Amino acid sequence: MARRIHLRPDLSVEELERRCRAAREPHERTWWQILWLLARGQLAKDIAESTGYSRYWIGQIARRYNAEGPGGMVNRQYTHSHRAAPLLAPEQLAALAAAVRGPAPEGDDWLGRTVADWMSRKLGRPISVQVGWVYLVRLDGKRRKPRPRHVLADAAQQEAFKKTFARLSRPSPPPSPRRRSSSGRLTSTASA
Repeated sequence: MARRIHLRPDLSVEELERRCRAAREPHERTWWQILWLLARGQLAKDIAESTGYSRYWIGQIARRYNAEGPGGMVNRQYTHSHRAAPLLAPEQLAALAAAVRGPAPEGDDWLGRTVADWMSRKLGRPISVQVGWVYLVRLDGKRRKPRPRHVLADAAQQEAFKKTFARLSRPSPPPSPRRRSSSGRLTSTASA
């Protein structure tokens, strides 16, 4: 003989029906319907036939309702984030953005290492260079160092080289169109 699943008496049968009809999210609507049918006295095997849920899951829904109450009947599918919480609070992030816009400590450029050192001082724990680089890119985009200029380079010679290099690196003209053979398709001469 099948056992009946008992629910906590927080909500009446009418209130369960009202919540079932008012639910907008499809999973939640079905869960409220299952609870409503259980409260009306139906067996799990009959509810499983009408809803398509297994008797096991009907029991799980009833268990969650009994443990957490009406607040537990929320679809949590999209509420779990696998992303780590940000290391810096919004005001610390604003302070880092202001610091990155200015000169770096020790006259260096702002690099992942310098941002990680800054964050380590603020947070009181070691921060990896990679995390510093991620925050630097997020705030300011990838910073690039200017190309070094040779001390003995002559500006006129550099311009002349650029002009000749541009002339030499022009794309070649496209090949001329070929006439098609009058003998038909190409065939392979390899032995089979």
